[in-house]
Order: sequence, then C-alpha cells, then structure tokens
Amino acid sequence: MKSVLFVCTHNSARSQMAEGLLQSLGAGSFSAFSAGTVATMVRPEAVEVMQELGIDISHHTSKIIEQFLHRKFDYVVTVCNNALETCPLFPLAQHRLHWNISDPASVRGSSEERLAAFRTARDLLHHRITSEILTVGESGEPFVR
Repeated sequence: MKSVLFVCTHNSARSQMAEGLLQSLGAGSFSAFSAGTVATMVRPEAVEVMQELGIDISHHTSKIIEQFLHRKFDYVVTVCNNALETCPLFPLAQHRLHWNISDPASVRGSSEERLAAFRTARDLLHHRITSEILTVGESGEPFVR
C-alpha cells in the first residue's frame, strides 16, 4: 500500500479534501494523511463540498507536519506555495510533488460564492490525484504533466 501526505498551511481545507479524496478513490491501494505548517480546524465548507461526493471528512482533525517528519511516505504533496516554502524536508519520502491550489478559505463573499471556491479547489485536487498519483507507471514514478 502506498502512503501519501498532503501538506498545506493550515490543514483546514485543501489538504483535508485531498486526504479524503485519495482515501476514497484509492481505497485499498493508498493510505492518505494530511497536515499543515500550522494546525487550525477543518473548514465546514470543506466538509460540505466533500459530502456532495459522498465522502465524509467530518471526523478529520487538523494536524501539524512535525508529527509526520520521521515517517516513510511514497509521496509528499504540497498543495500551496506557502507550504512549499516552509515545509521541512521529509528524508523518508520517495517522491515530492507540488500543486499550487488557490486557498478557498480566503474567498470573501456570500455563502454560495465561498462554496463555489471550495468546489473548484476540490475538483482541481480530484483531477491532480487521478492524473498524477493514481496513474503511476511501472517504475513507481508518478505520471506528472
């Protein structure tokens, strides 16, 4: 079973949604985790838009990356530029990927406008997970476009 750690700044939305997506899409083949450079809370909007896909992340908690530094991962994926810049090295990670997904929590506006931003982030994460992690070549190298 391959293991993947998704990292963003607050571990409140993007990394949480990515963890839930990979747990669902890669069930039985992947073990997914998420963490942030700072632990905060899981955004209710993230929970809501994931529920639209039938994926329950309401039990997720925000975690800090320090608790994962000495674990072996097949992939460590940063999902924002801030995490890329501040994330420590993971010496036991085989592959490191970076996806700069806009922070849906930073969107201001109506509830529907905010949910639309979370859906956009969720859908981008879904695309990147299916095209770059779930599609892995014989060599074990991720397929990266």
